[in-house]
Amino acid sequence: MEQFRHIAAMLRDRTGIVLADGAQKFVVARLAKRLRRLGHRGFDVYLSLVTSPAGAGEFDLMIDALTTNTTRFFREPGHFDFLASRVLPRLIRKAREGGRVRFWSAACSSGEEPYSLAATILEAFPDAALYDVRILATDINREMLCRAEAGLYDIQAGRDLTPALRAALFDPSEDEGQAAIRPELRALITFRYMNFMEPWPVTGPFDVIFCRNAAIYMDTATQQKLWADFERVLDAEGTLFIGHSERIGSSLSHRLELVAPTAYRRPMTRIAPTSLAV
Repeated sequence: MEQFRHIAAMLRDRTGIVLADGAQKFVVARLAKRLRRLGHRGFDVYLSLVTSPAGAGEFDLMIDALTTNTTRFFREPGHFDFLASRVLPRLIRKAREGGRVRFWSAACSSGEEPYSLAATILEAFPDAALYDVRILATDINREMLCRAEAGLYDIQAGRDLTPALRAALFDPSEDEGQAAIRPELRALITFRYMNFMEPWPVTGPFDVIFCRNAAIYMDTATQQKLWADFERVLDAEGTLFIGHSERIGSSLSHRLELVAPTAYRRPMTRIAPTSLAV
């Protein structure tokens, strides 16, 4: 029990993720493979390693093992429908007039969300690559980011999609049961590591931010800080999409207007860009 509390405290401090008291079996199941690979028989030695200067790399692998990465292509399709019908027309005009258009898939996991974003953008704006349009995709799990950047998925990954959506996402050729993301989608996206609890090395303002089903693992105070941080890097009329189990809260109701189920828009005010380029 003491070992579990130690691990839970480290995870919360590092990532903001809160483990419930009943999550001990989850922790043991997720870390058992790491212990076997290292030849450790118990958690005492493992904890000594991850809390030592020499164990920084293993600490990151522990975080990877304990983060949840449930996702799929076009998850919560209403968000993509709203993006296509209500958000993209204005952003396409902005891009064609020489403006900078930025999307952010925060907590992108293994990449299904940013690739779904790219497919939605190119369906409405086939020549987007000729303009200043980019998608930033970030996650705390480095293993998931590697998978996302590779753009290769099991052939069954899109089995629930319509033929049209599969064609929009995947290269027509199949290789040994794998489906490859179309190169024109990959060209729109930059993948980067990011931890919400660390200083944000991101560029603003963003026209669209997707951060769905990440905050549900955090406590209320951390959630509210996260939403406020997103609001600060949203452009005027920028849109924030969150998970259907998540709530913004009353403290931001005057700064983020609900425009569709779990979709919020920033009022038209000016916002200064942050430091780094995407």
